[in-house]
Amino acid sequence: MLHHFVVLSALCAMSMTMPLPEFYSYSPAVGDGSGTEFSTAHKDRITGVRVYEYPYYGYYSNNYINGIQLRYGSNWTDLVGVNYNRNEKEMTLHNNEHFVQISGKYYSGYISELMFVTNEGRSFKVGQPYGISFNFYPTHDGSELRFISGRQNGFALTSIGAHWAVYYNSTS
Repeated sequence: MLHHFVVLSALCAMSMTMPLPEFYSYSPAVGDGSGTEFSTAHKDRITGVRVYEYPYYGYYSNNYINGIQLRYGSNWTDLVGVNYNRNEKEMTLHNNEHFVQISGKYYSGYISELMFVTNEGRSFKVGQPYGISFNFYPTHDGSELRFISGRQNGFALTSIGAHWAVYYNSTS
């Protein structure tokens, strides 16, 4: 009898120390990272993105991403960065659509281009293709963009990173 208890106790102890599957991943931030930290973390699913870029008037060598907002459900996050001249571009996601990739470029201390790609193959690109390229994507199947983080200096985004996880809808 004691032998069964010892074996059962050992099995229980082993199962409690085994790690649970990890469904979170982080794409490390790119850019020089000066300025104030930001995070758009929220419990709901992302349903849209709005990006503000510095207007191109022909005499700047590139544009910079000045601000960004994510929409969770029907609510927009606070503006990260600034909004110059109402030069904004926006993408609304369809039902059950989510972001599975972010790519872009950074140059001279600023994020100069962002492109969001969805699980339906749609894409949304803002900015100018100038600088060093980056590509963010989740490491686990079924994961999606949950929030972004980085830094901004009051003029533009200076760094950006992406946080990925499986979304569990608590109402279903």
